[in-house]
This record gives sequence, structure tokens and C-alpha cells, in this order.
Amino acid sequence: MFTGIVAATGKILSVQAQGTGADAGVRLTIDAGSLDMGDVAQGDSIAVNGACMTVVEKTGNVFNIDVSRESLNRTAGLEKVGEVNLEKAMTLADRLGGHMVSGHVDGLGVVKKFAPVGESYELVLEAPRELGKYFAYKGSVTVNGVSLTVNRVEDTASGCEFSINLIPHTIAVTTLKHLAPGAKVNLEVDLIARYVERMMNMPK
Repeated sequence: MFTGIVAATGKILSVQAQGTGADAGVRLTIDAGSLDMGDVAQGDSIAVNGACMTVVEKTGNVFNIDVSRESLNRTAGLEKVGEVNLEKAMTLADRLGGHMVSGHVDGLGVVKKFAPVGESYELVLEAPRELGKYFAYKGSVTVNGVSLTVNRVEDTASGCEFSINLIPHTIAVTTLKHLAPGAKVNLEVDLIARYVERMMNMPK
């Protein structure tokens, strides 16, 4: 489990194919940046751009993860060298500063707008239609591993459009600063909303 509070931004240093077939995954080598890796061991979980991954090797502050082709097909930002948001799995002693995040990406969103509004930024995303039912005004969503609050929701002909306000601190300490219209992002819907939807649709 995670909180959606990004602990550091790291960088994918290399992407190594794990085979030659169309189904081959990749091994990523990631520099954890300022993230304290002292208590991280092989087999531990780290959220990379919101996707829960397993540490398979670690040398100092550099670690490796294996990403399956299925995961690559369902996520964004894990297929090339570049900056990523990082968060270690939470412990029972941690503060839940964001919301409960599983690290399981539900779908890809597309940036429709990213522009300054006063001292903050407005981020407008379009999500797949099937995820629209999970978004609500003042509800929670995880975007590339960042716990955020939904300010507006509108169902459209092509999906579900929602707006988020990003404060300067969030811009400064995450990779969201690099977003631009047309970019794809990893979305995880609120965990509680998923369970409520399931209970509401159980057969009587």
C-alpha cells in the first residue's frame, strides 16, 4: 500500500529488453535521487509513477525493476529514460497524508489542459469512459503516483473529463511539471469507490 505522497523524483537511467519477442518485458535501472534506500531490500515494493514494482537488485541508491509487457501496455512513463515519481511502500507507523493507494494502475488518462491559474496550475484530464463512475467532486485520484483532489467532473462523448488544481509545492516536487496537452498519465481510482461500486452492484 502507498499514500500517493511522492517521496522523491528519480530517473530511469536505462531500459533493457528482456527478450526479442513481442511479449518481452524490460528491466529498468533507476536512480532513486534523494529517496532514502537504506531500508529497502530485494523484493520490496516501490511505486514508480504510480505503478507498484518489485526491487530485484539494488546497489546504493540505484535499483532495478522488471516490468512485464502487460504492465508496459497499461502504463505510461515506464518505457523510456526519464524522470519518475517514487514512493516506498508504507508501514503501519506512517502517516496517511494522501489517501489509500494500491499501486495498481486502472487506466491511462490524457492531458487536455495544463496551464497556470494564479499561483497554481489547472490540470484537466480525460479518463476512459469505464472509469468515469469512480470520479467525484472533492474525491481522490492518483495521477502518476500523486494523490490529488478532483475539483470538477464532466462526462463527455469520448470519456470522463475532470479537473485538478496543483499547488506550487506539488509542481516543484513531482514530475507533473513536465506534463503537456496530449501526454498520457497513469490513473488509479479511489480504492473505497471501487468497493462501494462492487457492493452496490451485488445481486440481491
